[in-house]
Amino acid sequence: MENMAEEELLPQEKEEVEVAQVQVPTPAPAPDSAPAPDSAPTPASAPAPAPALAQAPALSPSLASAPDEAESRNKQSCPLCPKEKFRACNSHKLRRHLQNLHWKVSVEFEGYRMCICHLPCRPVKPNIIGEQISSKMGAHYHCIICSATITRRTDMLGHVRRHVNKGETKSRYIAASAAKPPNEILKEADTDVQVCPNYSIPQKTDSYFNPKMKLNRQLIFCTLAALAKERKPLECLDAFGATGIMGLQWAKHLGNAVKVTINDLNENSVTLIQENCHLNKLKVVVDSKEKEESDDILEEGEENLGNIKVTKMDANVLMHLRSFDFIHLDPFGTSVNYLDSAFRNIRNLGIVSVTSTDISSLYAKAQHVARRHYGCNIVRTEYYKELAARIVVAAVARAAARCNKGIEVLFAVALEHFVLVVVRVLRGPTSADETAKKIQYLIHCQWCEERIFQKDGNMVEENPYRQLPCNCHGSMPGKTAIELGPLWSSSLFNTGFLKRMLFESLHHGLDDIQTLIKTLIFESECTPQKECGVFIKTTDDTTPDNYIAQGKRKGNETVTTLAKRQKTDVSTEHPPFYYNIHRHSIKGMNMPKLKKFLCYLSQAGFRVSRTHFDPMGVRTDAPLMQFKSILLKYSTPTYTGGQSEGHVQPASEDTVADRVEMSMNDKAEASSCRRW
Repeated sequence: MENMAEEELLPQEKEEVEVAQVQVPTPAPAPDSAPAPDSAPTPASAPAPAPALAQAPALSPSLASAPDEAESRNKQSCPLCPKEKFRACNSHKLRRHLQNLHWKVSVEFEGYRMCICHLPCRPVKPNIIGEQISSKMGAHYHCIICSATITRRTDMLGHVRRHVNKGETKSRYIAASAAKPPNEILKEADTDVQVCPNYSIPQKTDSYFNPKMKLNRQLIFCTLAALAKERKPLECLDAFGATGIMGLQWAKHLGNAVKVTINDLNENSVTLIQENCHLNKLKVVVDSKEKEESDDILEEGEENLGNIKVTKMDANVLMHLRSFDFIHLDPFGTSVNYLDSAFRNIRNLGIVSVTSTDISSLYAKAQHVARRHYGCNIVRTEYYKELAARIVVAAVARAAARCNKGIEVLFAVALEHFVLVVVRVLRGPTSADETAKKIQYLIHCQWCEERIFQKDGNMVEENPYRQLPCNCHGSMPGKTAIELGPLWSSSLFNTGFLKRMLFESLHHGLDDIQTLIKTLIFESECTPQKECGVFIKTTDDTTPDNYIAQGKRKGNETVTTLAKRQKTDVSTEHPPFYYNIHRHSIKGMNMPKLKKFLCYLSQAGFRVSRTHFDPMGVRTDAPLMQFKSILLKYSTPTYTGGQSEGHVQPASEDTVADRVEMSMNDKAEASSCRRW
């Protein structure tokens, strides 16, 4: 500033200043005067001697220095503008500048104002017009939520509005200065767990906790409890611990029957898991030193309920290093990246449970993602949830076959938020070959939505769509069907294991999943629902005796016997897929109640049951033509009131078949219109 001020002086004034400085000595400053300008702490408080000398050149510097220093102390610079744009001025002028230039165009957010900034905080593209235009282009706003810089006020308002819609209303600057909020403690199944703020938003927390996945956690707990009856102790792994809620429930309720390992790659999650272990009076075993330290944390009179080993490493590395009897995979999104490692060291007759939350790809909303992750071609169908379950099972089966292992599907569940698949591992190339044969392609008719698995054979058929029970390929022009898959074509449920899970849910008081398990049992047997008190007493071939002998796992004899039993049980497997009764309703007719319609199908000689995939779905081995004919036979016209069920007047089979075919053609035309 002093150099700039000297350049602005005239030559005559420079000579007078030099003469005055040489001839007149500088007096000592008064006791109440301020320090010299050179000792000022900031450049904003530095004086400007040139204008003062220009106004009174005749005065001596000793008389003019005191008023100049007093004025320089009162001058302040703008904190949001560069010095070359706005020089230091008095307080009233600075206040007027801040109000007119910065305050009026500010953006308000929760009591704070984001004023426009003219400092060189963001890079400005060079402009041909000149420096004045480029300085205006550098004006911007700073977002206090995400620290982004935005030039226009309208864009800043929209930016803040998007933060509010996402629920991101906490400022980084405010959170950094404020004290850290305490962690919230939640309770689930008699297990206390600390959760971080914003625990239900994966993008804003390291330890994600979803209360909607409670059903998933209870299903996995019943699976592990049923496996613990076969042999103990079990080496169990929760590969993606987050808060550690699942592993804590295993160790707290199953005790010495399990040896739990909770793993997570994030440092904050590992710390939170250790705190939750101490909160539930469980020992944290990392090494011998930490085991001794955890003993001292418990107060006198408290009992230790079990040990939990907490690890911090990549899940693939951990599963390659150690062997386990039970592995649960629940990553954020797809789990195909961890299947090879899971089957590498899983012990014989162990269990692998896979939870997939990438429902957008599995439910055919992002078909290109399903093709990339699972190598599967799918479309949106009426049975899309079961299609998603069979896609995941097929991916699990291929990963097991690559490791010379086969699988036996215990159950597969597809609900709104996740797809859960639980399989038992069978070692040996024979089991792997049998598993690989059950991965087939599905032929799906796009006109009537009839479906059938493609038959095995080495010869290529001229028209494979003739395998469909419907006649759409002959009556409709063009290509009427497509191939979906590869998919798992065998059973999705093991009745005996589900009955044991129901017993464990009753034993541990898990009332939320008992209805779902009962539905799965009916679905696996493909029978209408009845009284459920007989399921626990019912014996089945899949008892623990088939898998254990005096606490030890059987060898090749058990695997061979199990493979033979699976071959003989093919005829008793439930029929694949289901029909939605509303999807195939006939226009102008009132459908019968779902329970009575199941009875009508059963009386016609078909296997029938409800399905958990769709509340209005019917799982049956009846072809679609027979399904619609029975639905039409027991439907009533709308104009008769539709209250009484049953056919009003007898109709011949030909008439019923013609009406069914006409209704199917109408549905096909409507579906083609929707596709186009």
